Amino acid sequence: MNPEKDFAPLTPNIVRALNDKLYEKRKVAALEIEKLVREFVAQNNTVQIKHVIQTLSQEFALSQHPHSRKGGLIGLAACSIALGKDSGLYLKELIEPVLTCFNDADSRLRYYACEALYNIVKVARGAVLPHFNVLFDGLSKLAADPDPNVKSGSELLDRLLKDIVTESNKFDLVGFIPLLRERIYSNNQYARQFIISWILVLESVPDINLLDYLPEILDGLFQILGDNGKEIRKMCEVVLGEFLKEIKKNPSSVKFAEMANILVIHCQTTDDLIQLTAMCWMREFIQLAGRVMLPYSSGILTAVLPCLAYDDRKKSIKEVANVCNQSLMKLVTTEDDEPDEPKTTVQRQAELNPEDSLAKQEGTARGGPDGSCDSSFGSGINVFTPASTDRAPVTLHLDGIVQVLNCHLKDTAIGMMTRIAVLKWLYHLYIKTPRKMFRHTDSLFPILLQTLSDESDEVVLKDLEVLAEIASSPAGQTDDIGPPDGPDLHISHSELLVPTSGRTSMLNPPSTKGLECSPSTPTMNSYFYKFMINLLQRFSSERKLLEVRGPFIIRQLCLLLNAENIFHSMADILLQEEDLKFASTMVHTLNTILLTSAELFQLRNQLKDLKTLESQNLFCCLYRSWCHNPVTTVSLCFLTQNYRHAYDLIQKFGDLEVTVDFLTEVDKLVQLIECPIFTYLRLQLLDVKNNPYLIKALYGLLMLLPQSSAFQLLSHRLQCVPNPELLQTELPWKQAEPLRRFTLNGVHPACIRCPVSRIPSSAVGATQQAWRLAPAKASGLCPQGRLEHPQVGPVATPGYPRPLGSGSQPPSTQPSLS
Repeated sequence: MNPEKDFAPLTPNIVRALNDKLYEKRKVAALEIEKLVREFVAQNNTVQIKHVIQTLSQEFALSQHPHSRKGGLIGLAACSIALGKDSGLYLKELIEPVLTCFNDADSRLRYYACEALYNIVKVARGAVLPHFNVLFDGLSKLAADPDPNVKSGSELLDRLLKDIVTESNKFDLVGFIPLLRERIYSNNQYARQFIISWILVLESVPDINLLDYLPEILDGLFQILGDNGKEIRKMCEVVLGEFLKEIKKNPSSVKFAEMANILVIHCQTTDDLIQLTAMCWMREFIQLAGRVMLPYSSGILTAVLPCLAYDDRKKSIKEVANVCNQSLMKLVTTEDDEPDEPKTTVQRQAELNPEDSLAKQEGTARGGPDGSCDSSFGSGINVFTPASTDRAPVTLHLDGIVQVLNCHLKDTAIGMMTRIAVLKWLYHLYIKTPRKMFRHTDSLFPILLQTLSDESDEVVLKDLEVLAEIASSPAGQTDDIGPPDGPDLHISHSELLVPTSGRTSMLNPPSTKGLECSPSTPTMNSYFYKFMINLLQRFSSERKLLEVRGPFIIRQLCLLLNAENIFHSMADILLQEEDLKFASTMVHTLNTILLTSAELFQLRNQLKDLKTLESQNLFCCLYRSWCHNPVTTVSLCFLTQNYRHAYDLIQKFGDLEVTVDFLTEVDKLVQLIECPIFTYLRLQLLDVKNNPYLIKALYGLLMLLPQSSAFQLLSHRLQCVPNPELLQTELPWKQAEPLRRFTLNGVHPACIRCPVSRIPSSAVGATQQAWRLAPAKASGLCPQGRLEHPQVGPVATPGYPRPLGSGSQPPSTQPSLS
């Protein structure tokens, strides 16, 4: 510094002392400056006051010499003290050079700057608030200073500034928020601690409503919550807890929609504390905001669903996520569905357009325009933009939701509980919004079928509930649903027609349900028969699925849907099956389920009695398909008490090649006869006279078996058959009445010809179980349900048609079997 330069009104002694390296001499100079400025204040000489401040600022505080800078800082503080309440008029000139020294490389000089600013602020008090942003910016830098003395000085200044803000009602929060939003993303732990402390102070001031600006800083708060320092994390938890309390007190003034995406992002983080806190916020948002959150459902589900599969190590997160999931599901009601009135194609297309736009937006947010989902579900940041949050009422758009559910269901790495939750969502949506959901059925159908192969029984059961709802919902009934979109559904209308015209005329009454309905399925829709076709196709392509899960799947479907419809439709489809071995296996599986499942008790009773036209039609339909397997055909005849026909079929077994598999099936049939299901059959053995063909059929089975345990079992049973002479209770001249006589309006039923005599040779060679009916046999099916004995040889005296099971007919009317 040039000593000859004029620094008036500062005297040469003052100038010399300000440049001295000793603090005490600089302090003496500061006292002289204070005295000088007080005189100027008394004289109201503002020109000289400004000149002194400018000289101290330009020539000293901003000097290149370190001792001069130290002198300038203490001199500015002295000016402020001298000015007193008038210092507010010169704050800009006083503060700016001091703040510049905050960036000085010398830690001692930074400390002196902090000390000088403390004195300036202490004198000015509320007058510094217009300059709060620059003060805050400078303090945020000092908070991270490595020198402990500087940091200690900044903390004193920080506390003073907080007191001033707390006391004043003139704080400019609007102007401060942009700076706070910028500084809140600092990675320095001391700067973060400084930011959190200020947010706590501002939140505690009654006149400052920081909640209105929470969307601006919420993301930064969650970032700070992931800090490595326990103290900072704890402070941030307290801040977020205070905000959440305030939200619960004043939910009407909260901008839920603006913060929904922020929570979605942080609910997917790997930090447990951040994820749990964000999930708790999400739970409160859903419960407080209600349907306002519906436009963000797809994003919420993306964040929440994976958490449902967490183990006990993240039990808290799992429990909160489950509450979020349940609460969000309750927001979807029947009012979200389309109205009942039919709409034209143009109207439907107009409704689809906004959903298409939403799907594109959400698909882009998940990583691509096609809406493809990454299997990690949360490895990146997903933001879902709602179509509109200002409209009332809120409209539920399903495109994004279904897309998320579909992606989670496809991902094999997703846990069991998540898959169950996805299926519950689909079921809920089909119940509450069926008309909207059936737009997406063709895309969901293949993955729902694939889910039947899941390892978990619970997942399969929920999957069956969804499929059953699709198959039975009235909203799925259409005259023309169009070609399916799914890759596994290449089925045209012609393929879904009733298999044969002959069966159509007898078994399928006129209906307006559409051609894809299975016969006699008044409660089923157009997807039911398609479901049955695809289910059998899946069993055919995955034999292990049929073996391990087939009975379980079919039994559950019989509980969820109409059992008669299921067996009727599957029998229809199997008639056209070209894989004879699969058809035989499938028929055997269905027969075992029919005879052993408690779920089918009512259906067994219908077939046993055959009192109604529907049950008789069902028997005729089953009989045709059951002919794929000879032993199952016999068991069906036993179930329906067509014993004579069973005997005739067993007689034809001699023409077949007896294999180990064949004998195994006969063995299983003998075991079934000993089960409670066939109690009525065993009791009928007491009436020898009226059930001769039942006894003959059982003896026929006995003759087929080798001397095994099954042979012994059946042999012992037949030994218990009483002598008919000992049971004679009627007069010799009185003709015994037939046990059963089935007629409709006095007309005896038509015949079903025995299928054995017309087995194709190729079928016998390839699969012994394949008893295919040729189309010519269509005329042999009787809707009345009973079977006359097959005409396989010359018939003696032709008489009136006789009911099966009757033992009162003369021997001359019985056929001779060739």
